[in-house]
Amino acid sequence: MPVHGWVLGRAALALLAAILGGCGLWRPTPVPMRTVVLEAACVQRPTTLLVFLPGSYSLPEDFVTHGFVAAVRGQQIAADIVLVDAHLGYYSERSILERLEHDILAPARARGYAHIWFVGISVGGFGALLQAAATADTSAGIDGIVALAPYLGERRQSAAIAAAGGLAAWQAPARSAVPIDEEGLWRWLQAHASRPSPLLYLGYGDGDRFAFSQRLLGAVLPPNRVFTAAGGHDWPVWETLWQTLLPGLPLPRDPSCAG
Repeated sequence: MPVHGWVLGRAALALLAAILGGCGLWRPTPVPMRTVVLEAACVQRPTTLLVFLPGSYSLPEDFVTHGFVAAVRGQQIAADIVLVDAHLGYYSERSILERLEHDILAPARARGYAHIWFVGISVGGFGALLQAAATADTSAGIDGIVALAPYLGERRQSAAIAAAGGLAAWQAPARSAVPIDEEGLWRWLQAHASRPSPLLYLGYGDGDRFAFSQRLLGAVLPPNRVFTAAGGHDWPVWETLWQTLLPGLPLPRDPSCAG
């Protein structure tokens, strides 16, 4: 199933790499993307899939190291998990949406998963939101997104939204609906943030380097879907946020699932 393209300029990508602390030498981008599949041990096969997208220079295994997977199992959530090595190189090539569709979503639908959630950190949150925006008008949508410390584009775009009185009051310039860019993502967030599908949960540290943009998004979300913690843009904060918000996520629980 085709997805809309998206646009992020080379200058913005270079800036993003610098902000996120990368050396600029992105890792290879194999096709398909490397994944780690972790099936739940339940009596009945789960029909829910959790897709974890790491930050730009993190590895999928970091979600195991930092307790994200153990927290899911401890809650006896009836969901299989796929950890995706969706690093910054795929964003540089502008292939991230194509790869998510062909390597993750299409196989998941073929396997019969009825519900798909994305959990994305930093640029992984950006990717999850892009994916939701790109498939908003199709039947290939996702049920929910947990965006932890998401990168939401360049500061000048966020500043323009803030100057307009916030995201609810912002009037985006008229333009065509093709490809998704940062402005298009904010346009989608404005229209869909408080709607029932996909459910969007936001978490970030109060000292996060992207907190200015994250607060703009949080202001239009229902208060019970916005979580903050003390700290900056790093794993200890994300671990705290995940442990805090996970019990309230509307995910299926099954006592037969091994903890």
